[in-house]
Amino acid sequence: MLRSFLAVGIGGAFGSMARYGVSYIMSKFISTPFPLATFIINVVGCFLIGILFGWTARNEWMQSYGTLLLASGFCGGFTTFSTFALENINLLQKEQFIISVSYMVLSIVIGLMLCRVGIWIAR
Repeated sequence: MLRSFLAVGIGGAFGSMARYGVSYIMSKFISTPFPLATFIINVVGCFLIGILFGWTARNEWMQSYGTLLLASGFCGGFTTFSTFALENINLLQKEQFIISVSYMVLSIVIGLMLCRVGIWIAR
């Protein structure tokens, strides 16, 4: 049980640091009202978790600690639904309705598609 918690914790720490790094780098180079950093982080996370899910069926290590470390830990720490929600609230409060709806729809549709593509690639 302790190994499971450690696997999730270690993966989550690296996922959170990766999320911060991507956000930091993107904020230095791109300025847009569209929350591009969170969007990219979330759709890449969907793709990664799809790949991990696809690998799980073929890999014994993934069935044990790999899923905890990489899916629950890293992807859980890397992606962020709470930031997605807050950014949409901020856009709506600024009356940027088209950007908010575009962000919601694109995040969900592309996220689902990339998750499926990841599963397909891994299998």
